[in-house]
Amino acid sequence: MDVGFSMSNSFPGEESAFEQAKKVMTMFLQRQVFAESKDEIALVLFGTDGTNNTLADEDQYQNITVHRHLMLPDFDLLEDVESKIQPGSQQSDFLDALIMIDKEDGTGDRGDGKLRSDHHGPSFPQKGLTEQQKEGVQMVKNLMMSLEGKDGLDEIYSFSESLRQLCVFKKIQRNSVPWPCQLTIGSNLAIKIVAYKSRNSVPWPCQLTIGSNLAIKIVAYKSMLFSCSLGYRYGSDIVPFSKVDEEQMKYKSEGKCFSVLGFCKSSEVPINLFTGYQIVKVFAARDDEVPINLFTGYQIVKVFAARDDEPAAVAFSSLVHALDELDMVAIIRYAYHNKSNPQVGMAFPHIKDTYECLMYVQLPFMEDLRQYMFSSFRNSKKYIPTEAQLSAVDALIDSMSLVKKNEEEDTVEDLFLTTKIPNPQFQRLFQCLLYRAFHPQEPLPPIPQHIVTMLDPPAEVTAKCQDSLSKIKTLFPLTEAVKTKDQVTAQDIFQDKKYFDKWLGERMSLWAWWLASASGEREAPQHHRSRIADEERSEAGGGASRQLIAHIEQFLDTNETPYFMKSMDCIKAFREEAIQFSEEQCFNSFLKGLREKVDVKQLNHFWEIVVQDGITLITKDEASGSSVTAEEAKKANEVTGRMAGSVENPEN
Repeated sequence: MDVGFSMSNSFPGEESAFEQAKKVMTMFLQRQVFAESKDEIALVLFGTDGTNNTLADEDQYQNITVHRHLMLPDFDLLEDVESKIQPGSQQSDFLDALIMIDKEDGTGDRGDGKLRSDHHGPSFPQKGLTEQQKEGVQMVKNLMMSLEGKDGLDEIYSFSESLRQLCVFKKIQRNSVPWPCQLTIGSNLAIKIVAYKSRNSVPWPCQLTIGSNLAIKIVAYKSMLFSCSLGYRYGSDIVPFSKVDEEQMKYKSEGKCFSVLGFCKSSEVPINLFTGYQIVKVFAARDDEVPINLFTGYQIVKVFAARDDEPAAVAFSSLVHALDELDMVAIIRYAYHNKSNPQVGMAFPHIKDTYECLMYVQLPFMEDLRQYMFSSFRNSKKYIPTEAQLSAVDALIDSMSLVKKNEEEDTVEDLFLTTKIPNPQFQRLFQCLLYRAFHPQEPLPPIPQHIVTMLDPPAEVTAKCQDSLSKIKTLFPLTEAVKTKDQVTAQDIFQDKKYFDKWLGERMSLWAWWLASASGEREAPQHHRSRIADEERSEAGGGASRQLIAHIEQFLDTNETPYFMKSMDCIKAFREEAIQFSEEQCFNSFLKGLREKVDVKQLNHFWEIVVQDGITLITKDEASGSSVTAEEAKKANEVTGRMAGSVENPEN
């Protein structure tokens, strides 16, 4: 870095070259620090007021300071560049500084005083040229030879160009660890493969909990409760489960495997079933240059046939082409090691001009799927779009395409390639960490503009779709929706004051119960019992029961276990009070309707809790007003039980 007096000169209102050089060095060093690079960096300053190097001799290599020898970059070096390096008042030759850092050991030792070069140049006579001048001439020659070629001058950047290139933090480089295995088909065919993790979610930097005053020694205490054990909910009960039980429960496989279970048509495995934490690429042994996989997931694994195994490569290639020609996929059983749970997935062929492979994607089990039932759209002639509206939407979609086609060269260019975009979350984190390291007490700076614009659409696409957007606004005018329905008050509905007071009292009582149960001050079942008793005395009849049924249905709509437990308490209280106050017909109708709603909403796990807790229809043995026998009550629960069993065991 040049710190001579010429670096401090600048026009009024402009930043000096010295400050720009410090920014470039800071951004370069911070990229190396956050990327955890193993590259060692030395810092040599020329143009300093003093001289500190081992090559200095009389009038040679003067005003050159070796600020730091070769070592891994850290925050100390960043802090030195930020605050300790100051402009000097002298001027020095940059060739001498280059010679300093071009020594073989990088420490600035004189050694034999000669530069190593891969090029053979003319020999210089000893007379008239000093050793320093000879080394300078050789350095100039090396610079000229390195810039020789078509794109040689493209390697030279100005300060502004360098800042644009260095504003993005580098990703952490990780070495892949091989995973040897065998791809087996049946008991007689095995192909040796080696897998490599191609992509993985980037972990956050190590987070440590520290005190606000770093001078205070932090002591961490760890408490152990040996009497505690895990417990799992089984219906409304909690079953204890010890560590020994967990070890005995774990699946013990024979070892890692990548086995073909069978084959099926590719149309039988839709893309919406792709799941899991990784995608495995299976390759024949050629080279390690494999294009980036674009499937989502936490990690991607490349799987190669064993290197220098020609029979394995031939067998693997035959399998890939056979699947491609027959439009089929392989169902795979995948286990990473003998202690991991096996996965079931599919492998489909992927053939390109430069490579061919199988791509493995994990398939979901029954518990991984969520089924939703929605009512169909009602076709209304009033809202059928016109041809002009359909054409406008088609034009908008075409104008917002992120793929650019070149008809002449028959090529496709991605305008928004996400694999080339760094994660803005990490870019912002590293920027804030660096700022906080240098300015502990100041507020964090705003988000830089280059981070904000990372996820913006390309300017070409934005400009191209403006005409289509204007046409959409014209063809689809937005109008304010105004409610035309006249407001009807409760007094209009209940002309008789007696019925109005009764209706208002029920609503206020229900609202008070809801607030009390939500805050935990009162239990819903107990409040329901008192409501039924009050209504029995006042002969109002059925109001509390209807309200409780409505709230049980609201609890079920949440599809959450805590609300299931509250629903169970309400159902039990409802059953007890129905028997006591001869409302068995009301409860039986409610339970039958509940079973139907459970089947429709796919809440079989809730009905299992109902069956386990022994909640059945009220029989004639329990209440004289019921006509249900004990056998019929038991059979009613068994029907739904078989339905739940058929969902859990689809092969039956």
